Amino acid sequence: MQAFTPLTPVNRKKGIEPRTAIKLAAGLILWFAIYWQLVPFSQLVTYDLLGIARGTHLGDAVEFFIYDTPKVLMLLMLVVFGVGIIRSFFSPERTRKMLAGRNEAIGNVMAAVLGIVTPFCTCSAVPLFMGFVTAGVPLGVTFSFLIAAPMVNEIAVVLLYGLLGWKIAAIYMGTGLAIAIVSGWIIGRLGMERYIEDWVTQSQQGSMKGMPMHSMSWEGRVQYALDAVRDIVKKVWLYIVLGIAVGAGIHGYVPEGFMASIMGKEAWWSVPAAVVMGIPMYSNAAGIIPVVQALLGKGAALGTVLAFMMAVIALSLPEAVILRRVLKLPLILTFFGVVGGGILMVGFLFNMLI
Repeated sequence: MQAFTPLTPVNRKKGIEPRTAIKLAAGLILWFAIYWQLVPFSQLVTYDLLGIARGTHLGDAVEFFIYDTPKVLMLLMLVVFGVGIIRSFFSPERTRKMLAGRNEAIGNVMAAVLGIVTPFCTCSAVPLFMGFVTAGVPLGVTFSFLIAAPMVNEIAVVLLYGLLGWKIAAIYMGTGLAIAIVSGWIIGRLGMERYIEDWVTQSQQGSMKGMPMHSMSWEGRVQYALDAVRDIVKKVWLYIVLGIAVGAGIHGYVPEGFMASIMGKEAWWSVPAAVVMGIPMYSNAAGIIPVVQALLGKGAALGTVLAFMMAVIALSLPEAVILRRVLKLPLILTFFGVVGGGILMVGFLFNMLI
């Protein structure tokens, strides 16, 4: 995901214009007014307009789809706008300066936290890795950032909170950060810098510099956030709809006993199986969370579902292909092994505790 730095006259104004402030306030009021009517709207469309009988598999699936699709998209737009304001303070150059020269343990923590709020994802791995390495950021710190950026992001946290409650959102965020911090620290201790492709270490970082975002006015930051909403929603809406469609099918048609038998606590092999199944898949957090919601609703164990979700987001094959451009195979395999081990531990732990 690229950073948005609109070079328009709006960036030179000192504050937010009254007209813009009024539009934002009106938009927020309208957002809440629509959001609180989604349940009756989904029931009206499903049972009254479409004439589907209540209590049927089809009715449950259609109501789930009609309710969750606008809900997830609305949550996505709201959180991307809010975090877009935060992101307007962080350019790649500023992020690298914050991480370079730090004590490595502190750097791992800072890198994982920055991974949540900065505008980077798997598709940004190549230029970011180049920038981090040439700026002198330790390898383990770099991996803490690259693990946290796709796996623990604001979209996933907010959607989990909206769909499943604050406890599961907090569990996801806490365990994801722990995996990013510990995995980065372990990789840093292994001394695998020799497995970075030579052309990366020889590259110059000048091409990563851009407009100093700290000089943006508030009017410019609002425009930056609105641009982020348009760009991100355009890129992920199809994944979201497909994910909700899969979740609706599971919600309406998959028997609870079947799902509990293959992803329940009693099946000891369910956690490693979930991780293995998640790796070939490609989705972002917004697309996989509706599936997670449906799996949990059908009796799947929380630890198993969390392991599946984290594997899909953080250990996808497309990510490995991108990283192969900058990392040699031994380091990629180490990365997958360390992160996969952390995900397995999370799955088993929460299946035992919850």
